This record gives sequence, structure tokens and C-alpha cells, in this order.
Amino acid sequence: MRRTMAICRKELQMYFYSPVAYAAFAFFFLIAGYFFSANFLYPPNVIDIRPTVGTITFIYLFIIPLLTMRLVSDELRQGTDELLFTSPISISEIVIGKYLAALTVQLLLVVGSLLYPLVMSGFGPLDQTTLWLSYLSMFLLGAAMMAVGLFASSITAHQMVAGIAGFALLLVFWTIDWLGDSVGGKIKEYLTQFSIIARTGNLQKGVLNFADILFYVTLVAVFLVLSIQVLERKRWR
Repeated sequence: MRRTMAICRKELQMYFYSPVAYAAFAFFFLIAGYFFSANFLYPPNVIDIRPTVGTITFIYLFIIPLLTMRLVSDELRQGTDELLFTSPISISEIVIGKYLAALTVQLLLVVGSLLYPLVMSGFGPLDQTTLWLSYLSMFLLGAAMMAVGLFASSITAHQMVAGIAGFALLLVFWTIDWLGDSVGGKIKEYLTQFSIIARTGNLQKGVLNFADILFYVTLVAVFLVLSIQVLERKRWR
């Protein structure tokens, strides 16, 4: 665990030394702030956090590939992966450490966006159950997307390719229920189960469904295992 946290601290330092991370943060809060102003601060003022959460999760689709594209690909590009692979640290510890750093950055985005319900609360009471479950859905969605982005970063040494691959994978999970709509029937029901955005619906309605939480946790686990397997294969080449 100590070695995992050491990797996590190193990655967090790299995030805050990187201009890409600052640009991603600036873009995130600029766009989120713009849509919050457009949707809420001009009449009619509807005291509902869900449109803001929906906007933020949509921005994730573009921000998270930027935040994850360098996690492993930068090591592969610079050749420092050989030092990691030959060190006493296991591949699992490396992947989990990098993922925890990405998750921490995502948590900062979630915490920073609490400014919006704080502003809303000045205009009227917010439904606390809907508020906190909506933010839980945002965090879980972001956690799953970070795992997908980390996997994309592990398959190539080129950051831009990793970013594009991460965006493409996330777009598939984002729009898979739309494909189901075009097919219909039982196939639609089956495909909708894998939609990362449709799974936020219950939580954003204030309904705590443990099946939705399990879906995101499972998705994180699957892509972390895939990342570990990819790097294990690179290690023994």
C-alpha cells in the first residue's frame, strides 16, 4: 500500500506540473459556469441541480481523455516504463497508484462544482437527497470514465492517440443506449444496461439503486484489470 501511495503522490505532482491539466480544469469550469449561468441565473430560476449535473457529466466526455491520456503513455514514450517494470513495485500497484491519482483529480472537479448548488441555495431550498445522490452519480461516472481513460493510455506510447482512443471508448459507452433505440426489442434492453450515462438516471432522481453503483464499480475493476494485463504483456516482451 505504501508503494501504491508513493506512485499516487508522484502522479499528482505530475498533474500539477502539467499545463494540460490546468487547461482541462479551466475549460471544465469555464463551460460548466457558462451553462450554469445560462440555465439558472436568468429567469425562470428553477431550483434543480439536475440540469447542472447533466451538463457537467457531458463535459466529462471531453475532459477525462485529456486528464488520463498521459498516465501510462508518457512512461512508454520516455522509456521510464522499463525502470518501473524492473523495480520491486508490481504492475498492479503501479496501475492502482496512477488510478488513485486520476480519481483524486476527478474528486477535485466534483468538489469544485459544489459551488453551483451553493449559489442555488441562496434562491431557495434544494432537495438534499436528489442533490447528494446526483453528485454521487457524477463521482461514480467520473470514476468509471477515468478507468477507461487509463486503459486507453496503457495501449499506446502516443498521448494524442491515447486521448482519441479514450474518447472513442467513452463515446461508445455513452451512446450505446441510442444504438439500442434504433434496434428496439430485447436488444435495446440489453444494450441499455451498459450505458454509463443511462445508469445515472435513478440516482439523479433521488433513487438509490445498488445495481447502478455495482455497475460503475464493476466497470472500474474490469478496466483496471485490462490495464494491468496490457502492461504485464509489455513487461515480458
